[in-house]
Amino acid sequence: MSTTTARAWIAGPEEAEAVAGLLVAFRDHMGLDWPSENAFLASVERLLDGRDMDFLLAAPGGDAAPAGVLQLRFRFSVWKAAPDAWLEDLYVSEDARRAGIGDALVTLAVERAVERGAKRIELDCNEHNSAALALYERHGFSARSKGGDGRDLFLGRRLG
Repeated sequence: MSTTTARAWIAGPEEAEAVAGLLVAFRDHMGLDWPSENAFLASVERLLDGRDMDFLLAAPGGDAAPAGVLQLRFRFSVWKAAPDAWLEDLYVSEDARRAGIGDALVTLAVERAVERGAKRIELDCNEHNSAALALYERHGFSARSKGGDGRDLFLGRRLG
């Protein structure tokens, strides 16, 4: 493990290829072969042009190349009368894990959500991904963040 401190930053349009490359690596890590590299790059460029999301990048320190990416989306909530933040994707290259990159990304995501006026930040995580769950729990995330007796669940449905 490196003795340098991981650093995270908001990606700019000039970093679209770095963002897309890390998302392609995430796709590959999950055993998928679609979307294509070109589709990822086009999507990243489109999203970087908007105001409703940020891509965050992180590196192990110094002048190292980005080794982690986080997609942070924003939407307005009628229940909070303020923006909500959604931590949609977080990926760290396998060879850069355990170097504080995930922590740096989540820390910046929370800071960024607060800066943008969000009243809550949410995410979904597979219950078998113990490393990711531990990361999120270290940063105060909980399956009971909305209150009530039961756990908060994320449900989905495929369309098309």
